[in-house]
Order: sequence, then C-alpha cells, then structure tokens
Amino acid sequence: MAFALIESNRKLGGKSLLGGGSLSTVVHAAIIGAAVLATISADRGSSGIALDTALVFLAPPPEHQTAPTPPPALDMPLKGFQTLTVPAIVPAAIPPVDLQEHFDPKDFSGTGVEGGRAAGVDPGPDRVYAAAVVDEPPELLAAPPPEYPPLLRQAGITGRVVLQAVIDTTGRADPASVQVLQSPNPGFNIPSQRWILKALFRPARLGGRLVRVLVSLPLDYSLTERTGS
Repeated sequence: MAFALIESNRKLGGKSLLGGGSLSTVVHAAIIGAAVLATISADRGSSGIALDTALVFLAPPPEHQTAPTPPPALDMPLKGFQTLTVPAIVPAAIPPVDLQEHFDPKDFSGTGVEGGRAAGVDPGPDRVYAAAVVDEPPELLAAPPPEYPPLLRQAGITGRVVLQAVIDTTGRADPASVQVLQSPNPGFNIPSQRWILKALFRPARLGGRLVRVLVSLPLDYSLTERTGS
C-alpha cells in the first residue's frame, strides 16, 4: 500500500504562530485578572458590614453611697460554746453536784465564741467560768505563809491540801465557794481555808473583761521545805 502526501498550499509561517500564542496569553491574563478583581471586590464587600460598637458607660454612685454600711446592732451577745476540761488533780472525794443546774448539749457544740452559750444569752456578772476557757486565768500575786498546826508538826504529818474556790473580779476568793477537795489530815483544812481567803490574785479576763473563775489550788505542808503553794 502506498501513502501519498497531499501538499497543502497553506503556509505556516513563524509570524502566524507567534500571533496565535500572543492572543492566547492575552486571553488567559485577562481571565486571571478578572478573577483577582472579583476576589478583591468580594473582600471589600464583606468588610463593609456595619458592626455595633456602641459603648455604655455606667456613672459611679454618689460619694455618700460609697461608705460601708455599719453592721446592725445585735439584740443579744454572739452565740458561743463551753469547754469541758479535765482537772489536773483528781479529787479523792466526789465533789458536790448541783442538781438544779441546767445542762444543754448545744452549749458544747464548739460553734461561736468560747465561753458563751448556744442561745447567746448574756451570762451576767455572776457567771463563773472554768480556768481553761478564759483568756487570762487568775494568778497568785501575794499570800501569807499558811499556818502549820502545831500538833501535826510535832507528829511529823505532812502532805498536800487541794483547795477549790471562785476567784472574783477583785482578785479575792469568794468565801462561800471555798472547799477542800483533798487533805492528808482534817487538821490542815481550816488553816488552808484561811490562807486562800487572805491570798490576793490577779483577776481573770475573758474578751477583755474581768470574770469570775473557778480554780483548784494545791497547798503543800512539809517539815523540811518551806510551806507554800
């Protein structure tokens, strides 16, 4: 089979090829430029959305209203609680029990001010506190030497007397409250009671005020050492 080439009279010169390429370049450039312009226009259009930028300023309150409000006055003292303490010296005899004394478990909840009551009732000036619950317990300032009974001295009897008393706000022991909790011999009881009634104490304080406090005091009688508390 023979193939014959048909000669075309069309001449493709270099000028025609160049012209077609230039036209294609221009068309593509125009399309790209239009796309870029459309994108820029869209961005400008979206950024033109109005935003609510209004600011609200609150005026400060008047000066007369800025002062802190004082706390309301209380009709009764703050509620408190009592503290049970173990005595340092356990008495040999059972101390007297007041059957008329009211016991409220709420007074020992540990809530409120120590030394108070759950109901917040003012105990009054005659209230007696334990030495462990006051801020400053009574302190012995001065006392004369206790009288040693002559018969007991001659017999060589010694020992410790434990006294219990209420020290009032003047620093003196309340005579009606003095009791002997422990004694090696009954002959020491009266001299020991006389001694504590002559002693001077620094009164106890609770919350900055003077209060009455129940204390237990040891008093030693010895033949070889100086007798005292």
